[in-house]
Amino acid sequence: MVYDREGQIIFYAPVTSRSAHDPLPFGTWRITDVVRNPTYNYNPDLFWDADQADAKVKIAAGPNNPVGVVWMGINVPHYGIHGTPDPGEIGHSQSHGCVRMTNWDATRVADLVNDGTPVVFEE
Repeated sequence: MVYDREGQIIFYAPVTSRSAHDPLPFGTWRITDVVRNPTYNYNPDLFWDADQADAKVKIAAGPNNPVGVVWMGINVPHYGIHGTPDPGEIGHSQSHGCVRMTNWDATRVADLVNDGTPVVFEE
């Protein structure tokens, strides 16, 4: 949910977040950067289920990039709010800890926030 300054909900979207291996960091954080059309830097050291023989790679920007068309970093290393190339998985699958939403919803949220916007993750 995105709230305006008066506390009214101005946008709502379904998301997929966390897993047993990658819990969502509950608490109050803040947006540190909004990157449109991000390059994805795959690092197998950051994923519990990755083949350690995999090489680190950069995946070009675009709608099929693992973080979709927008990345909103928060002040927790390796966590963010982002789009996905698989919108049918939203609300049905687990995440590697980040908050995923459809590319179109992530784009809308990115239009509503900026650096410093508070983010609250709660159960």
